[in-house]
Amino acid sequence: MQAFAFSTTRTIVNEPGSAQRLAQICKEQGATSVLIVTDPGIRKVGLLERALPGFASERLPVAVFDETEADPSDATVLKATALGRQHKVDLVVGFGGGSSMDVAKLVALLAAPDCKQELKDMYGVGNAKGRRLPLVQVPTTAGTGSEVTPIAIVTTGATTKAGVVSPVLQPDIALLDAELTLGLPPQVTAATGIDAMVHAIEAFTSKHKKNPLSDMLAKEALRLLSNNLLKAVKEGSDLNARSNMLLGALLAGQAFANAPVAAVHALAYPLGGHFHIPHGLSNSLVLPHVMRFNAPEAQHHYAELAPIIMGKSYKTGTAARVTSSLIDFIEDLIMEVELPARLRDCKVPENFLGKLASDAMLQQRLLINNPREVTEKDALDIYRAAY
Repeated sequence: MQAFAFSTTRTIVNEPGSAQRLAQICKEQGATSVLIVTDPGIRKVGLLERALPGFASERLPVAVFDETEADPSDATVLKATALGRQHKVDLVVGFGGGSSMDVAKLVALLAAPDCKQELKDMYGVGNAKGRRLPLVQVPTTAGTGSEVTPIAIVTTGATTKAGVVSPVLQPDIALLDAELTLGLPPQVTAATGIDAMVHAIEAFTSKHKKNPLSDMLAKEALRLLSNNLLKAVKEGSDLNARSNMLLGALLAGQAFANAPVAAVHALAYPLGGHFHIPHGLSNSLVLPHVMRFNAPEAQHHYAELAPIIMGKSYKTGTAARVTSSLIDFIEDLIMEVELPARLRDCKVPENFLGKLASDAMLQQRLLINNPREVTEKDALDIYRAAY
């Protein structure tokens, strides 16, 4: 066994309806002023109204930043930080999808009284340092797993993304309230669910930091996600399916926080940057094609995951044959949950594939984890296969 280190969020609360106790939980952490980072959609549909009354009851001042956009920009992070400083907050809550939770992580560090760093100096692995404010994460989608990862992704230009990866960003508390996910539209449920599956699959095949704990978590995540994705998409009011999806996404997050993701994410990021395709859908579009590319090096790992993902559809065979069946099964699943299956379906022009390939090569932080080396020509071939 290779030596490894494993870390995760200190406290996990998995309880439907627990968002109503958010203020109490913040107060138990010693908070005297709280900033909630969320997005306009969360505010519009009233999800935050489940949590806000508790702050009045607890007499705990709270400010709300609700301007987080998909693929949040560095300007958004700085604006949220300014609001936190203005209100002298001493605890930050991320309330929403991965974008809100990622912004909350960075605000918790940047708004800390003794923070000496600027955001631009934090990009990369291990560059964010210092002590941050206490951080509570409340996911409203079952996908990113950001509530248990030390990673925040920021849009740094018109089309480019950069990651801040540091143990200091690891949240203190993850609050899983499946009731918050009951109103998710089917396509969002599908895309975020596939996103979580990608996290688990890539963690299980990660080249450098794959370890027994991340493997165990990835497998259980895939069991929960595979068994509940269709029901959550087709029967969105099923609380048990929603709870299982939310926990599955968290477990996948724990897995990839310690055994990092790879080429699927590297090729997905340019799709989001250039065409604003949601992150989960971007992953879904390239997943089967990256798996086919990786198969010569990773088929023994894929074959191990196949019975978990495929369930009753699984049939024994050689690793190569089982891997091929698994990839076909995933393609069918993507169709069954009614996600677009081809790049052309998302209005990606064929003459832009070369630019996507060159941009994907900038994601070396991710590509080094891939089980098979990816060249720019390989990336272009994968995009062509996905087109």
